[in-house]
Amino acid sequence: QVQLVESGGGLVQPGDSLRLSCAASGFTLDDYAMGWFRQAPGKEREGVSCISDSVNITYYADSVKGRFTISRDSAKNTVYLQMNSLKPEDTAVYYCAADCRYIETTIDVPPSYDFWGQGTQVTVSS
Repeated sequence: QVQLVESGGGLVQPGDSLRLSCAASGFTLDDYAMGWFRQAPGKEREGVSCISDSVNITYYADSVKGRFTISRDSAKNTVYLQMNSLKPEDTAVYYCAADCRYIETTIDVPPSYDFWGQGTQVTVSS
């Protein structure tokens, strides 16, 4: 069964850190560019980070650059998002995607892409 399962979210205070995980099953994660996206209530989905296939070039939204780090573990077929110095505006449901592209500073998925996990909630609040 082809599946993406996100985990690692939670309720944290501003300045704290979290590491999100996205475990892939039914396909080899290394064959794909992998992305993290988030959606806050009442807002559109936002591309957060993307890691290319093969050479693992990484891209970040300006809003998270310097604070978030994307990585992949081939042995575990998992992609991670290390989030440091969290801010209240980082509050959202975070999703991973088995495709992403970086065009003119924007991270997005192709228009035809429609394969998402259930997401993991990140809440940053004092």
